[in-house]
Amino acid sequence: MDISELRELIRMFEQAAITELEYEIKGVRIRLKKEMSQTPAGEAHPERGLSPESEKKSLEEEQQPAESPELPVIPSPMVGVFYRSPAPDAPCFVEPSDFIEEGQTVCIIEAMKIMNEIPSPLSGKLVEALVENGEPVEFGQPLFVLEPVQVE
Repeated sequence: MDISELRELIRMFEQAAITELEYEIKGVRIRLKKEMSQTPAGEAHPERGLSPESEKKSLEEEQQPAESPELPVIPSPMVGVFYRSPAPDAPCFVEPSDFIEEGQTVCIIEAMKIMNEIPSPLSGKLVEALVENGEPVEFGQPLFVLEPVQVE
C-alpha cells in the first residue's frame, strides 16, 4: 500500500458513516477510529440526514425497551464483544420469558481474548435481549431487560 492509497482510504473513512475501520493487506494492518462527536454541533450527517443531537436521541430511543422503560436492565460490566451462548452451536444462556436467578450466567463478554461470564445481578423474568450476538458492547450498556420477581 502506497501513501496515495492510504490517503484515499482515510478520505473514504472520514466521509463514511462508520466510526471504526480495521484493514489488513499483505501483512500491513491499519486501524482507524473516530469519535461520534467529530461532526460540528448542529451539522447533519449527509448519509443519514441527522444532526448529532437527533442522532444521539434516536440511538437512545433504540436502546430503550419498547415495552416498559421503567423495568430494570442488566448492564454490561465491561467493554467487549457480547455472546449469548458459550459456543456458536450451543443454545443461548437465557431466552425471553425465562426465569433468571440472581448470579445465573446470562451471557459472555469477550474482552482482550478472555471470555468473561456475566452473572445476573438480580432475579426476574427476562423480558428482552437488547444486544445481538457478536455485537460490541460498551461499559454500562443495557444488555437485557428483566421483570422483577414479586416476593410474597
